Amino acid sequence: MRRTALDRLRAICLALPEAEERETWDLPTFRVRGKIYAMAPGGTETWCKAPPGSQAVLVGADPDRFFAPPYLGPKGWIGIRLTRRPDWAEVGYLVRRSYRLVAPKRLAMQVEDAG
Repeated sequence: MRRTALDRLRAICLALPEAEERETWDLPTFRVRGKIYAMAPGGTETWCKAPPGSQAVLVGADPDRFFAPPYLGPKGWIGIRLTRRPDWAEVGYLVRRSYRLVAPKRLAMQVEDAG
């Protein structure tokens, strides 16, 4: 059986400490202690929190893979298209970084920073 992009994303997100999946706004959201660190609208992309300036760098470098998502783009979140053979190591890195930005410090310290 072939794994979908959403299956792979779900495995990355739920491997993090105290992570949970909750459907909100009719789409999967991934949270730590109630705070969203990733969303998967349509199962073909993911939206993640990013540090200041990252959105402009990623979208500027590769607009075919990265974009500013609606609603959260103005807050610096990044969108990652999962339909064009994504680099899953990179997706994992960006999801972990997002998790570390919203997780309590004790949990964030448990997540490796390696890409």
